[in-house]
Amino acid sequence: MKLQPIDISATASASSIVFEALRRAIIEGRLEEGEPLRQDEIARLFNTSRIPVREAISRLEEQGLVTSQRYRGAVVAGLSPKETAEVFDLRALIEPEIIRDAVPRMTAELLTEAREKCAAFSAATDPMVYGDLNRDFHETLYRASDLKYFKEIAGNAIDRVERQIRAQLVMSNGMGRAGREHDAILEACETGDADRAALLTRDHILGAKASLLEHLQGG
Repeated sequence: MKLQPIDISATASASSIVFEALRRAIIEGRLEEGEPLRQDEIARLFNTSRIPVREAISRLEEQGLVTSQRYRGAVVAGLSPKETAEVFDLRALIEPEIIRDAVPRMTAELLTEAREKCAAFSAATDPMVYGDLNRDFHETLYRASDLKYFKEIAGNAIDRVERQIRAQLVMSNGMGRAGREHDAILEACETGDADRAALLTRDHILGAKASLLEHLQGG
């Protein structure tokens, strides 16, 4: 199993540490779709009991990253093209409202940080960091929003499709287009145009959806 062993035997938040490690491995694709999550093996890697492992897997199942299968137990969940489209459609509803709420609250410091994240994404050449840089940019802009529940839902939705987003950016040569769209979204934020930032965010998400589905369906 492709996990980095960590000794958490004396850690009070063992379940949270296991959860974050598994979640990260899943969204980065190091744990592949359909791969079983063997509790004994994971507990041994983290030098802990099965209890925090079981709790962590339950949390992952609640987020849709893990599913239980008969005779196999917990396995890494996959998404059909239809399910993938549904997640992107959800994001296209929620994330524009987050950024619309965020724009009037953005400080100069936050916008400077977002500009740095935007530049880092556009300059990236390592496919392994594309997903992280993409997410960093969007979450920096969303940070100013007071819509906490919306942000939680959006974060869970991104978790569900992050593996696919990474594939889409690489396989469709989508970095250039995404970089230009990021720049346009950021410019709208910098000028205080919340409605335009929301519209551009919606178009950005739906464009990524179309490109990804074309890739998944062999188009």
